[in-house]
Amino acid sequence: MAASLKLRETVFKCLSIKPGAKLKAREIAEWIIAEYPEEVAAKIAKSKFITDINQLRNQLVAEIGANRPNWESRYSSLRSTADKPRRYYWTTETDEQVVTAAESLDQSMLSLQPGLLPEALLYAKLREFVIAEFDVVTMRIDEKTASNKKGPNANKWLYPDVCGLQSRISGYGSEVLDLIRLAGGKKATLWSFEVKVILNTSNVRESYFQTVSNSSWANFGYLVASQIDEKVMPELRVLHNLHGIGIIQLNHEDPVESQTLIPALQKEEIDWGAMNRLASENADFREYSKRAKHFYQTDDANPALWK
Repeated sequence: MAASLKLRETVFKCLSIKPGAKLKAREIAEWIIAEYPEEVAAKIAKSKFITDINQLRNQLVAEIGANRPNWESRYSSLRSTADKPRRYYWTTETDEQVVTAAESLDQSMLSLQPGLLPEALLYAKLREFVIAEFDVVTMRIDEKTASNKKGPNANKWLYPDVCGLQSRISGYGSEVLDLIRLAGGKKATLWSFEVKVILNTSNVRESYFQTVSNSSWANFGYLVASQIDEKVMPELRVLHNLHGIGIIQLNHEDPVESQTLIPALQKEEIDWGAMNRLASENADFREYSKRAKHFYQTDDANPALWK
């Protein structure tokens, strides 16, 4: 007689034999069906409601999702991401170790960190997403180009990784454009993005308040990460209610499939004094300001001008 199919044990085995790999519930269910054919057949035969493999697969997916909160609270090695569909993975490292490894990741180490890209490679992926999703053109801001002497630790609280501009007049006719100018209407919003490889319990608060600090000048501020653990989402929602920073989970394999998990709240007015300080000390931010000025002069937000 075939043994019964024990869901928790089979899910944990699937994930633990390939640590770090991030699998959807459906992929886990497919693995269980392939690895335990006798138990699967016995479960179908015993059930009054499941009559074939497809129904069993859907049932396994539903059960994995329903059991996730309890499993994660009891077994620290099981983690899941915040995006939908959720991805599950297994690690014996602490959250601090996971972040340290992710932040030191470079192109030569990609095989050691499956499913992750170094932060430097995420900026172009973010560009693809925000221009497709929000029609925002972007520019990379390198904090190392700052002239102040306070060092990189201070600079990271001043300069975002990426700045953007969103035209609010795209497609408007000349008469309306003239009216907007005469009425002093807003022609654009300015955006700020802080990018991380991973957000988890060890770095979520520092990363969030870093974004609050270096996005204070902009209309919209976003914290962006390639991987966001589900456990940090309640805290991010509380912080959003207080400070308005949005959250984007970046899908680096298919950037246009990235997800805005929490939309940023708009700040109506730009902090021009803060912008002046950043532009006076950072060559990249000065260039960003020049490109924004060009838009206000010409109404041209051509993405080719922002590469």
